[in-house]
Amino acid sequence: MIDDYNTYKLNKKEWIQYFGSGALLGAFIGYVFYSSLVGTLLFMLYGFVFLKDKKKELVNSRKWQLNLEFRDGLDCVSSALNAGYSVENAFAQSVKDLKLMYNSDALIVTEFEGIINQIHMNRNLEEILRDFGNRSQVEDIINFADVFATAKRTGGDIIKIIRSTCGTIGDKIEIKREIVTLITAKRFESNIMSLIPLGIILYLKVGSPEFLSPIYHNLFGYLFMSVLLIFYYFAYQLSKRIMNIEV
Repeated sequence: MIDDYNTYKLNKKEWIQYFGSGALLGAFIGYVFYSSLVGTLLFMLYGFVFLKDKKKELVNSRKWQLNLEFRDGLDCVSSALNAGYSVENAFAQSVKDLKLMYNSDALIVTEFEGIINQIHMNRNLEEILRDFGNRSQVEDIINFADVFATAKRTGGDIIKIIRSTCGTIGDKIEIKREIVTLITAKRFESNIMSLIPLGIILYLKVGSPEFLSPIYHNLFGYLFMSVLLIFYYFAYQLSKRIMNIEV
C-alpha cells in the first residue's frame, strides 16, 4: 500500500529522464532569451522546477487511476454482497475478481489486500476505509468511507449505499472524460501557442541576427528579456490553470 498518495517518489530512471528534459528545455530558453553561455547553463536549473511539476502530474494521474479502479472495486464488492457474503468477506471475494481485471500490483488490488490483512488483525472496517480515504485524498473514497461508517452505525442498507456510490462515481468519471475530450484540442492549441514566442525569437535570431543584436549582451537587453520571460512564464501557467477543470 502507498502511505501517502499526495507524494510521489521518483526512481533513478524517472529522475534522470525528467530532470534531463527540464534541463534541456531550460537551456534552450536560456539560449533563446539571453544568447549567452551563462544564461544557458543557469537556466538548466529549470530541471528542478520541471521535476516538481512532473511529480504533481504523476500524483494527479495516480489518484485518477485509483479513482477509476475504486469504482470497479465497489462493483465487485456489491456483486459479492448480492451473492450473500458478509461485508468483510465481500472485500476478500472482490480481490479475486479484481485480479481478473487488473495486474496483481494494481493500486486497487494492493489496497483491497491491505484492507483484508487489517481485517484479519481485528481492525474495524470503518477505520480502515477512513484511513484509506485519508491516505488517498480522493474525494469519492473519503465520501464513501464517511457514508459507510454512518450506515454501519445506524444499520443502513450497505448494498444500496455501495450501488449508489458506484453510480455517483461512474457519472463523475464520464463527465470528466467528456470534459477531457472537449478540451483536448484546446490544450493542443494552447501548447502550440506557448511555443510560438520561442519560435519567433529563434527565427529572428537565426534569420536576422542583426535585428535582435541590440537586446543581447547589454544590461538593458537582459532586463528587457527578463521581463518578457516573466510574462511568458505567467501566461503559460495561466493557460495550464484554465485547462485544469475539476469535477
